Amino acid sequence: MASANQTFVVTPRAGPAKTPASERMRDFDEIVARFTPPAGEVQSSRCAQCGVPFCQSGCPLENNIPDWLRLAAEGRFEEAWRQSEATSTLPEICGRICPQDRLCEGACTLEQAGWETVTIGSVERFLGDMAFENGWVAPVTPVTERGRSVGIVGAGPAGLAAADRLRTAGYAVTIYDRHDRAGGLLTYGIPGFKLEKPVVQRRLDRLVDGGVSFRLGVDVGGDLPFAEVRAAHDAVLIATGVYQARRLTAPGCGSDGVVAALDYLIASNRKSFGDAVPAFDGGALNAEGKRVVVIGGGDTAMDCVRTAVRQGASAVTCLYRRDRDNMPGSAREVANAEEEGVVFEWLAAPRAVLGEAGRASGVRAQRMALSARSAEGRWSVEPVPGGEFDLPADLVIEALGFEPEDMPGLFAEPDLALTDWRTIRTAGHTKATTLEGVFAAGDIVRGASLVVWAVRDGQDAAAEIDAWLTAREQVAA
Repeated sequence: MASANQTFVVTPRAGPAKTPASERMRDFDEIVARFTPPAGEVQSSRCAQCGVPFCQSGCPLENNIPDWLRLAAEGRFEEAWRQSEATSTLPEICGRICPQDRLCEGACTLEQAGWETVTIGSVERFLGDMAFENGWVAPVTPVTERGRSVGIVGAGPAGLAAADRLRTAGYAVTIYDRHDRAGGLLTYGIPGFKLEKPVVQRRLDRLVDGGVSFRLGVDVGGDLPFAEVRAAHDAVLIATGVYQARRLTAPGCGSDGVVAALDYLIASNRKSFGDAVPAFDGGALNAEGKRVVVIGGGDTAMDCVRTAVRQGASAVTCLYRRDRDNMPGSAREVANAEEEGVVFEWLAAPRAVLGEAGRASGVRAQRMALSARSAEGRWSVEPVPGGEFDLPADLVIEALGFEPEDMPGLFAEPDLALTDWRTIRTAGHTKATTLEGVFAAGDIVRGASLVVWAVRDGQDAAAEIDAWLTAREQVAA
């Protein structure tokens, strides 16, 4: 029988169908369809099954990608799913939102050889959705109960990944989060056109069905002292992420009409849940009929420009100080935004917010030029003489990245050590903080990064916590 694999020489790459821009701009539904089983088989069969799988090393989770592509190509979908979930607690979510072009697909041997990469992310999503629909995804069921508990501060991807692994290992797990819904940025930060919320909710339901407790609307360090969380559990994981927005310092940046990206995205996502959002309903966080300028070049900026389009903005411009090749956001998201009518002003930096009586009416920008590379390969920029220009704007959205909160102050734990970047310091390559029995994972350790790295960190933290608690039990015995 001929192999169902290595068909790349005769089978071209073909991703799932994408909704035309003119149609998808009308709603917040996901824009990419799912593979049918025959299409999933065919695209999986393109994998070269190379001896050194660069796709696996290009994945932060080190997923066994060639293995589950081979099984999918043979129509063994449940087995393929089992391989996928063995190394990832959120595979169908990563399949949707990972920048595969910079990770697994970008590292694919076929891509490097000019044959076009395998559609790894789309197959991963296809397998995950099929698993839920066919009942292959069961609640977390520990083999034995360990009689120990772990508290997790933060219900984002790192916290959810750790909770999954810890509950599977038999620990009682409680997740604390300041929001009224779990999921962190998966729920409130990422728009539905990239990640529909029922996809997140079914993961949350699985954890609840498996015995994980959620305490939502609880501000640890505010209405609930961190010391009480430590006292209630045998170990604690800090997985809060980094949500303190970097703000503009240019003249006029305090004007009405200048808003932080996360405030804007949370308001939009809350409206999708049917919540009352006064700042949206009053127009402050609603782009309808407005000329919108988004400042920044990461994936958050892309989320903002594409959200503004769907809200009915009259014009949407993205202002970024470097060029397209040096933009940190996903190339796929930039292309989607351009298809939807977003205008990009490359090599342009904000100089001032224009307006009268405290109300923004535009952005004065400065043309920039690439000047020199840093030791890390990052281009610096410098102003182009005489390169100032103005952009009209009724709504200016700052998508300049995020920084950590003052965690020692917030938690009243002065011995919680930080790095020079104010992220939580951990020992060596571990997740252990300077507080006994307290671990940290995700963006609060590595800085603002990708969801897939948060998942990896959460899973690694769970393994460390398990090992630490097991060692304590052995000493006590």
